Amino acid sequence: MDTFALVVTIGVALFFTYTNGFHDSANAIATSVSTRALTPRAALAMAAVMNLAGAFLGSGVAKTVSEGLIETPEGSKGMGILFAALVGAIVWNLITWYFGLPSSSSHALFGGMVGAALAGGTTVYWHGVVDKIVIPMFVSPVVGLLAGYLVMTAILWIFRRANPHKAKRGFRIAQTVSAAGMALGHGLQDAQKTMGIVVMALVIADVEDYGDPIPVWVKVACALMLSLGTYAGGWRIMRTLGRKIIELDPPQGFAAETTGASIMFTTSFLFHAPISTTHVITSSIMGVGATKRVNAVRWGVAKNIILGWFITMPAAALVAAACFGLVHLVA
Repeated sequence: MDTFALVVTIGVALFFTYTNGFHDSANAIATSVSTRALTPRAALAMAAVMNLAGAFLGSGVAKTVSEGLIETPEGSKGMGILFAALVGAIVWNLITWYFGLPSSSSHALFGGMVGAALAGGTTVYWHGVVDKIVIPMFVSPVVGLLAGYLVMTAILWIFRRANPHKAKRGFRIAQTVSAAGMALGHGLQDAQKTMGIVVMALVIADVEDYGDPIPVWVKVACALMLSLGTYAGGWRIMRTLGRKIIELDPPQGFAAETTGASIMFTTSFLFHAPISTTHVITSSIMGVGATKRVNAVRWGVAKNIILGWFITMPAAALVAAACFGLVHLVA
């Protein structure tokens, strides 16, 4: 196997992780920044550190990505498939970041993998795609919406007699913990997705055997790139999540972050399902906001976001398929 192709593919995978970091940094900290629980730079620094820590908490999601979605392709064509899949995901990440749309980096990657695999004639494990990607894509936002509503309702009931000003100060402090939990869950989920791609590249290049544990250097490299991307910040998307869906106060921010983090940890450890942190936190914010009054949520903005979720996988798949075609012609 051409070492140069392996190095390029791993380099592109790490760059995808970097774009994932700055694209999704808003997921962890937008609510804390918008409620002024944390300053933007302090929030980004905290998120970067917790992303780094979260990447080492498990490997179930990485195994799903590397073994459960497409057949591991072989030879130079296989490396071309991985390269095209990553390019498709990166292009979609950059487009949605430019327009401030909180789409899913995870589903951009999965769409890229499926599109490139189909273009390259590699088997797609449709049962794995449906069970691990499509079903969670629909279920997790519904769970986030309902859970966010219920958590916020419980908070309103428990603190119904509390002094509003004191309660807000307390929740502003508590948001430091809930935002850290979100960032930890983001590292747990999203760093592992790239680890799975890098492991596939190593298997194709005969550097690793199928089923081997993830090398430590892969974990460190993916975690560091995700953290660096997170610290760079995705301000365009942060404004969408923190202000455009609903004006959040500290109790609402705490409820949304706690809900999102809980869902991410549950899906990672119990189901090894690579869910979208974007879908979870956005739907949680919507659910929390709906407790105030239904029209407090700017549903027009929410509709555009949800539309972006539906087109992410097919759009990334088309870009990846086109990219594989170009790579195949050049090769």
